[in-house]
Amino acid sequence: MSEIVELTGLTQGAAAVGRLSSGKTVFVGAGVPGDVVSVDITKDAKRFCEAKIVEVVRPSVARVKPACPYYAVCGGCPWMQVAYEEQLAAKRANVVEQLVRIGGKEREAAQTLVGEVLPSERQLGYRNKIELAGSYKGGFKLGFHQSESNDIVETKTCLVATKALEKAPGAIRGALRYAQGNQDLGIFRVGLRSSARTKATEIAVWTKPGGFPRSHVAKILQDSLKATSVVRVMADPGKARKIKGVEVLAGKGYWEEKLLGLQYKVSAPSFFQVNTEQAETLIKSVLKGLNVTGDSYQADLYCGAGTFTLPLAEHAGEVFAVESQASSVRDLRRNLELNDLFAEVIGGDSARELPELGELDGLVVDPPRSGLAPSVPADIAATGAKRFAYVSCNPSTWARDVARIEECGYRLTRTTPVDLFPQTYHIETVSIFER
Repeated sequence: MSEIVELTGLTQGAAAVGRLSSGKTVFVGAGVPGDVVSVDITKDAKRFCEAKIVEVVRPSVARVKPACPYYAVCGGCPWMQVAYEEQLAAKRANVVEQLVRIGGKEREAAQTLVGEVLPSERQLGYRNKIELAGSYKGGFKLGFHQSESNDIVETKTCLVATKALEKAPGAIRGALRYAQGNQDLGIFRVGLRSSARTKATEIAVWTKPGGFPRSHVAKILQDSLKATSVVRVMADPGKARKIKGVEVLAGKGYWEEKLLGLQYKVSAPSFFQVNTEQAETLIKSVLKGLNVTGDSYQADLYCGAGTFTLPLAEHAGEVFAVESQASSVRDLRRNLELNDLFAEVIGGDSARELPELGELDGLVVDPPRSGLAPSVPADIAATGAKRFAYVSCNPSTWARDVARIEECGYRLTRTTPVDLFPQTYHIETVSIFER
């Protein structure tokens, strides 16, 4: 039975939120704050319901027509039906909400601490990287995962990708179908990166270990996308993606990008921010917050290929950089040498290595979505740092860590949300802590 609901907000997820006539909270996919919708309940739990829209009875002023023809089936851009200004407001509201509910802040204090979201100049065509999922069940399929499903949606284009990658999904799928013929080459993922600044484009084919027609596939792929690099990453399928090796099939064997005039060479397995312009916004926010001086000792934990390490090395007296992933450590060392900069690179787990760094004037932490290990806040305090920056991609674990960090004598002075992912609910934050 359908029910009429007015939607009042967007969650830290794909759904909009409202209340049923019974007062129970309902989460509605593809909704927009301000919509009045007729919905059918798809899940009725004890404290909430989930529902799908049957009809938009009265559309919100913030409802827009999605630009992508695959919006309804592809799970990549769940907020594309929401006007960008409303997306920004919702992202800030979600950061504030997590700081209140999980971080334990009073709402008025949270509203003061969280700044306005720094918007992305481009809401489409901003991604320097896209990932396509592959499978061979009754024929080769390559595309994006369908919303809330492991099914693959085969699109011809991706409108949030850079211009060089916009038509890549169809082109790469056609090339790999031709290259494989009737064989299953074990391809389960294809990563594509392209830079508008360096004109570098890399195709990374992720396969199971085993035999592979290297030169045959390389030639076809290189022609399909004018790639400067084609590599094969051998790994076991699954979330862990344990890497067994990387083979250069053609070209340079790495991707190139520039941030704030610094050059980066990045291997296929290594992490790099997908929005180049907004990555620079993150760097500027961190440097401003840390107030780095030429005689200071700084550290960069979970440093990856050096997004923050290189700018810190330009401005600080000495920098320690800690990273556990092997490919990122190699990239970091190469990037420091490439830019004639120096940092003490430590290959290891940041939580374990931090106590060995000694006294610091400041540091930046940019952990994975799981946030900081429980021991890290106290170990940061033990360095004597008066100020540090926390870059987060997950408001929930960030808010949890805010409470832990303040228990160790620091106070959160400000948080700046930075939108690297328009059309989605994802948000990055740069937080400055002082004592």
